[in-house]
Amino acid sequence: MREEYHVTQLQLRDPRERERLTAFLLENHLTYEDNIQTAFAVLDENDTLSACGCAAGPLLKCFAVTPELRGQNALGPLVSALVQERFAAGFYELFLITRSCNEGMFSNCGFFPVVRTQQLVLLENRMNGLQVFTAPMGGPEDVGKTVGAVVMNCNPFTLGHQALVEFAASQCDILHLFVVEEDRSCFPTHVRLRLVQEGTAHLPNVRVHLSGHYMISLATFPTYFLKEGEDAAALQSALDITLFAQCIAPELHITKRFAGQEPLDPTTNCYNQTMKGILPQFGIECCEIPRICSGNEVISASRVRRLLREKGLCQEVLALVPETTGRYLQTEFKRIQ
Repeated sequence: MREEYHVTQLQLRDPRERERLTAFLLENHLTYEDNIQTAFAVLDENDTLSACGCAAGPLLKCFAVTPELRGQNALGPLVSALVQERFAAGFYELFLITRSCNEGMFSNCGFFPVVRTQQLVLLENRMNGLQVFTAPMGGPEDVGKTVGAVVMNCNPFTLGHQALVEFAASQCDILHLFVVEEDRSCFPTHVRLRLVQEGTAHLPNVRVHLSGHYMISLATFPTYFLKEGEDAAALQSALDITLFAQCIAPELHITKRFAGQEPLDPTTNCYNQTMKGILPQFGIECCEIPRICSGNEVISASRVRRLLREKGLCQEVLALVPETTGRYLQTEFKRIQ
């Protein structure tokens, strides 16, 4: 990058700086994302914004470079500045999701590819991140056994969740239950993890884990680079399921993945359909289980949350959750409203 350019951190609390960044991204056919926590820019000697890069938690995103600076390594100083700032903020495991065609540029900045789909690539700043993630979860003794997996948000853990886990556990020697690790739910991560652990404690072959950063939810999937007409849910689903099937399942000897049928939420139903298409390509059986009902309505976490909003903690709510979740709600409900 030429000497007349320099990297600076943008002050996003200043509405003018935020608007400046938003306008620059728009000029480059990209979209500003509201969860951005930090941003750096390359400025020229006239203080004109010529490139930018941003981050939200451990995810680096919203990179843009003007045509004049492309091919001049403007990306390197931006990524370096973001990495240093994220380290200082306590994020040491960093990730990037970008178009597959951009993989080489970010590989040159010290990031390593984890998984690719036809459209996207996930990269991280560690070569062995997945091995570190999965190492505590399994061992050589699991080889030859029937190993399954369930991924759940459990916001909160209901009788529907419990029924699915009980069925899945009955079909496996070992069942890995991954609780989605992100505090974007009504019930925070540590509470959801606790309720799952308590609600499955009677199942000795169930191993409960947090999902880490290797299970990509639509809430954390960056959409700034998507073009009009592209389906964010479909792209996210394909990347997430390919990552699970290609990278996580082999490490843990997983050959079955279980999920509840989704008659209500089109996004989750799309995810399930994508699982059915991708998992068998990697020798993994996709097992979609009918949801259980109470009355004429499916038992779901969204139903529990709706009743809590509308009626508070009532017998109708307690009839939809295990005793362990019920005890928590009776003690803590007023604090989580």
